Amino acid sequence: MNVEASNPTMEKNRLGMLAFIASEAVFFLLLIVSYLYFQSQPGEGPTAASSLDPLVTGFFSLFLFSSSFTIWRSGQSLNHGRHRQAGYWLVVTILLGVVFLLGQGSEWSRLIQNGTTISRNLFGSTFFTLTGFHGLHVIIGLISLGILAGLMLGGHIKGSHSAGMEAISVYWHFVDAVWVVLYAVIYLQIIFTRL
Repeated sequence: MNVEASNPTMEKNRLGMLAFIASEAVFFLLLIVSYLYFQSQPGEGPTAASSLDPLVTGFFSLFLFSSSFTIWRSGQSLNHGRHRQAGYWLVVTILLGVVFLLGQGSEWSRLIQNGTTISRNLFGSTFFTLTGFHGLHVIIGLISLGILAGLMLGGHIKGSHSAGMEAISVYWHFVDAVWVVLYAVIYLQIIFTRL
């Protein structure tokens, strides 16, 4: 029996999440275009090349990228009716996301200590806005994952499918994909200019 055909609520959840992601993708696109435009303008003060460390950020990014695998594993475990295992994979996903956020927080702290703030110049304004907006999405995802993990480990999710799991997985993969783009736009550009 086709699970999707028998559960119209799941379709609404998926559609709602995809509509939300589409709107967020447009917002991120506008922020990226703004960042690229303002970085091309001459100005005084810190720049991406003089302020950021692509290797350290790349290291912490690996944790976020790995979390796409762990949330996928959680979904696979749920599909096979292994709810506790699915919950544990969600906990690992949360831990990987937290490590990524700690890396971002340490970068922000270092920048602020060195005088690079959101009000310092165009680089600071666009960088903190772009990465802060992404960080907010990661925090929202971690809260959602925490609720889902609690429900999973508490035995409140039954069966081999969960519309909540599907919606949160789609959202988390989106957050990861956005960071791939942001890392390429902000950090890889620095590496290529140094070569």
